[in-house]
Amino acid sequence: MKSALVLVDLQYDFMPGGALAVSVGDRVVPVANELSAHFDLVVATQDWHPRDHGSFASNHAGKKPGDMIELGGVPQVLWPDHCVQGSPGAELHRDFDRRRVKQIFRKGTDREIDSYSGFYDNGHRKATGMGEFLKSEGVTDVYIAGLATDYCVKFTALDGIRLGFRVHVIEDGCRGVNLSPGDSVRAIEELRGAGVEILQSEILARV
Repeated sequence: MKSALVLVDLQYDFMPGGALAVSVGDRVVPVANELSAHFDLVVATQDWHPRDHGSFASNHAGKKPGDMIELGGVPQVLWPDHCVQGSPGAELHRDFDRRRVKQIFRKGTDREIDSYSGFYDNGHRKATGMGEFLKSEGVTDVYIAGLATDYCVKFTALDGIRLGFRVHVIEDGCRGVNLSPGDSVRAIEELRGAGVEILQSEILARV
């Protein structure tokens, strides 16, 4: 058995004051740093959108953030412009200690389809390479923390299950968007139902 820690989208645009801010999202950064000390293999994901990305409401006349469209053949929530390639908002948070991060996998690079999961785009057409990398390292168990519980963490975890990993989500190392009230709670319950173990970081600290 070999474990890896996957840290999802610890970027400025998802932090307080960012373009797509997650409430108290910055509180996951110290948890992520603490967790990293308990793993021999740590990887991270980074949302990395072209400026004309189809998930941005600004690229659809008459649409606003929160509206639904179809993008790449799948339902798509429209978002504010965020994590635009090369922008300050796309940068990983300065307090995120990357010394133990072996590789960063960028996602959301195709303007025609979004990519919540760190493994695949939303249509499962293209892989980011993270799954192949983890398997090449002999990983059996994936532990996930980061932003946001109800989107990128959730879909990364679900794809991890589909790829045959044992998946564990560290709940206090995540925060949610909660576009609708209770979305994060529902996401956690959905993950439990899919076979994901939900745990708290203090359990790992005792190992």
